[in-house]
Amino acid sequence: MRTKRLDHEPPDAVARRGWRYHHMGIPTTTPHRGEVHLPHLKIHVAGFERSPFGIEWMRFDPDCRVSELVRTVPHIAFEVDDLEAALADLGVEAEITSPSDGVRVAMIVDDGAPIELIEFRGKGRRKT
Repeated sequence: MRTKRLDHEPPDAVARRGWRYHHMGIPTTTPHRGEVHLPHLKIHVAGFERSPFGIEWMRFDPDCRVSELVRTVPHIAFEVDDLEAALADLGVEAEITSPSDGVRVAMIVDDGAPIELIEFRGKGRRKT
């Protein structure tokens, strides 16, 4: 059960679980300057590398297999140290995929909002 947090308090994901903000993915149908096509995912992405706020614009090919929710609702992504442990701590099951070498992700839904949990292994691993 959730407890009410005060205005000055960080969300539970940060305060108690230790997750780190990684990016916000925003679906779009408009091409963006500098977008890159990821053919294996059938997604065009832009902004992540240069946004000081971690904004990533996502445009989807018609035959992209990403869920309708992620294709239509912005998502927030948190970096976690151990993806399986994070899912177990939440008491949820989710498909774990690997969009690129050393990266594993799982999408969960909180009150209708998609949340991406992302784990880095190997050379892409965050230094803490």
